Amino acid sequence: MAVVQFRDENSGIAAGGQPAKRSTAFSKVRLNGINLLVSAIAIALVVWVSYRIVDWAILRAVWTSEDGTACRAVDAGACWAVIHVRWRIILFGLYPYDEQWRSALACFVIILTAILSCTRPFQTLARLTLLWVAGFVSFLALMGGSVLGLSPVSVNDWGGLSLTLFIFAAVSITGMPLAIVLALLRRSRLTLIAGTTAIIIDAVRAIPLLAILFTAGVIIPFGLPDALVGEKLYRVIAAFSLYFACYQAEIIRSGFQAIPAGQEEAAQALGMSYRQRVAYILLPQAFKAVLPPTVNQFVITFLETSLVVVIGFFDVLASGNAAFGTAKWGIAKIEVYLFVAAIFFIFTFSLSRYGAYLERRGAPNAAE
Repeated sequence: MAVVQFRDENSGIAAGGQPAKRSTAFSKVRLNGINLLVSAIAIALVVWVSYRIVDWAILRAVWTSEDGTACRAVDAGACWAVIHVRWRIILFGLYPYDEQWRSALACFVIILTAILSCTRPFQTLARLTLLWVAGFVSFLALMGGSVLGLSPVSVNDWGGLSLTLFIFAAVSITGMPLAIVLALLRRSRLTLIAGTTAIIIDAVRAIPLLAILFTAGVIIPFGLPDALVGEKLYRVIAAFSLYFACYQAEIIRSGFQAIPAGQEEAAQALGMSYRQRVAYILLPQAFKAVLPPTVNQFVITFLETSLVVVIGFFDVLASGNAAFGTAKWGIAKIEVYLFVAAIFFIFTFSLSRYGAYLERRGAPNAAE
């Protein structure tokens, strides 16, 4: 192999290319050594942290203790006994103890309704509407009572997971149609309608959700006669739905803007009415284009249901606070929050996975 030589202008000594190759090889070896060292340190750190977590959460954990005494031992780990003893408070809140089976069944009804609405047989407007009407009626009958021999339970005593699911479902079901209407009005050719809608949307989005919920739950009753006040829960759901609709309306409007103008022009040329163009041409393509941000909006909405605790509702997060809010279980707040976080994770992860499934099913090369 020929060796390319060059002459150093300062020393006048000819040098070949081989030393440069040795230098390059040495640099690679040194770089690989540094990478191996950093990787070894990172792996050791991960192993150490993982061991500490497993040791705290499993090996030294206290699984049963009626009064939390065992959790106060010096070598005690996680106090999962609080979940074993206080799980009813976390899941059902202030709901009467002897009637908590109704709250559990109401949770099952809402979850089952949501699952059925994701299946193909119920993905028509008429069937979907009938399904959710039946689901909400069943939920209200179970939670409120006064029918079928069930004892009445005030809305103020609702709490826990059932209240969280009800607020999320009600906001989603009422907020989405309102969002579609606002998005259509926002792109109206009539300047007055489009401008007024834009002002409403921007005004609502400029106010923090907490302020909107507080206004609906606490302030509005002072300005209305008693006959128009209604239940605080339903006022909060209405305000929450408006907030959701204003954000979702802008998402849907961006989907409309992504549709080529020729699509609607072709539909007009075929003699389709405005309702037909919206139902069969615009909305399907718009929702397909904005599916990821729409799913993200649902996930955010589910997480934001925890804000109702500020206006006196006992959702699952507030119930968790009550679970460790005694002298016996005050040391177990981390364990309770982890349990509540797991509940939120299960539902939000399920929403994101369903959104991913819809994206795959709507892909151009998806199998029918």
